[in-house]
Amino acid sequence: MFVKKFGRKVLGLLAESTFTTSLPLNATFQMKSLRSLGSWTVCLRHRQRNQLSNGLTYLSIRTASQTTLDPAEVRKFQAMASKWWNLQGEFAALHSMNDLRVPFIRDNLLNMHGMQKLGKPLKGLRVLDVGCGGGLLSEPLARLGAEVLGIDPVEDSVRTAELHSSYDPDLREAVRYQACTLEELAEEQGEGFHAVVASEVVEHLADLDAFASCCHQVLKPGGSLFITTLNKTNLSYVFGIVTAEQLLRIVPSGTHDWEKFISPEDLERLLESFGFYVETIRGMLYNPLSGAWSWQQSTSINYALHAVKRREDAEEAEQL
Repeated sequence: MFVKKFGRKVLGLLAESTFTTSLPLNATFQMKSLRSLGSWTVCLRHRQRNQLSNGLTYLSIRTASQTTLDPAEVRKFQAMASKWWNLQGEFAALHSMNDLRVPFIRDNLLNMHGMQKLGKPLKGLRVLDVGCGGGLLSEPLARLGAEVLGIDPVEDSVRTAELHSSYDPDLREAVRYQACTLEELAEEQGEGFHAVVASEVVEHLADLDAFASCCHQVLKPGGSLFITTLNKTNLSYVFGIVTAEQLLRIVPSGTHDWEKFISPEDLERLLESFGFYVETIRGMLYNPLSGAWSWQQSTSINYALHAVKRREDAEEAEQL
């Protein structure tokens, strides 16, 4: 009863809010820093400035070395690795999010590539799922015909993903998993993917520059980067942390660090500096009463972003 009443109040507040401002929290909000599932090895970047035809610059990767993974947080997610496919458990909201994020990825890729094969609309496309966890997003993308590689630094989560996909014969050749960081993969594969997906990942990263740089390295020219994450606003703190973690227990307490949230504007500027342009940004909202997600005009709490790697990058590289 309390949860339902509180949920109605939450939705009422969201309906009344105009969501027109993005106010920073007072400095007294000092949240414990996490280096968990989505933390990645830091890329050491050679900051060679490459001038694009439109005047933008991007940073190119040279190598990778230092690690920012927190072993304590890795162990925390290892303890949860067997729970990824519990539809009523800690990851229930991520299962529900597939109703939005899978069509979002599919439709934007179809618009980019114009592929319309019946039943397997993404056939012929290679997709990298960064921070794949138990494969909640990798599997539906593979069922749409994409050749999917899911990577995650938590080996137990990767084993869970492999086990679950093994039960479906249609997935055995369509999806693969690898326990590694994005940086380690970037050293092995350059410009090999049509799309990179990082859903509910960037808010856990230690270095967003390293993330953007490595995504740029593994994507083909004209390739797509899909991100879902939380905005950095007062509302995202209230609903994403206080409400979701502490009151309604939608996700485990300590899952998020507000200091690592990023606004759509800041994320767009960051991606543009690495040779991307942002095609689409859409607001998202989770209803704790129905357990469903919906698209919203406001981006003040959650949002989805589609960015594209500029094709000019390949032309500039050939001229160097």
